[in-house]
Amino acid sequence: MRCMTTPHLLILTGASRGMGLSMARQLLVPGHTLLCISRSESRLLAQHAQQAGAALVQWCHDLAESSALGPRLEAWLREQGSTSWRSATLINNAGVIARVGPLSQADPDDLAHALRVGLEAPMLLSSAFLRATDGWTAERRVLNVSSGLGRRPMASQAAYCAAKAGMDHFSRCVALEEALKTGGAKICSLAPGVIDTEMQLHLRSADPEAFPDRDSFARLKTSGQLTLPDEAARRVLAWLARADFGAKPVADVRD
Repeated sequence: MRCMTTPHLLILTGASRGMGLSMARQLLVPGHTLLCISRSESRLLAQHAQQAGAALVQWCHDLAESSALGPRLEAWLREQGSTSWRSATLINNAGVIARVGPLSQADPDDLAHALRVGLEAPMLLSSAFLRATDGWTAERRVLNVSSGLGRRPMASQAAYCAAKAGMDHFSRCVALEEALKTGGAKICSLAPGVIDTEMQLHLRSADPEAFPDRDSFARLKTSGQLTLPDEAARRVLAWLARADFGAKPVADVRD
């Protein structure tokens, strides 16, 4: 049951590891109700929520199968009701990298999976969130965790670059739509900088013949230019809390 002491409602995808896990931990504070959507449930988060006195809900769901997830989220949001919430926020954080290599050598299933998780799921969840909360008096925000690779091309990363570029552009479109409404939601597609995660390790470990930029990613690690997940999460959540959030529908924490 939701109580009057939890006025801030947040939904976060990809909360089981990396920056997503760090964001979830930092969001688990008194006054927050956090719904995490990941492929697996986290006992660590459950323990942290209990210790922090925060409300945590965890859904185990593969975002590559998101067609049923949108209606589930919409129904859940309607059950919460529109009163008492000070804010309602959706954070589309989950993303995957397809097998590193040229598009001509891509596995069709792997390619489809990367696009479903990286672009289709954020669009479906954003649609469900905006529809279910339309008319709420609570401040509503959608934060899409993008990437610099959505704004500059890179060989052997066509799927990831395309997903993030699509995320950026659908955010621009939604910003225009919501600006036409009274009390419309604010949206931002935010690049979080380069973060020391499993994704970076995956890129550094790629076959150099298949990934021409492998050495540049290795240098980011050896030169200490990678941000730790906890610090990256703090920067992203600080951006989310800004009074001017959404003024730029596509942004970078380094701006």
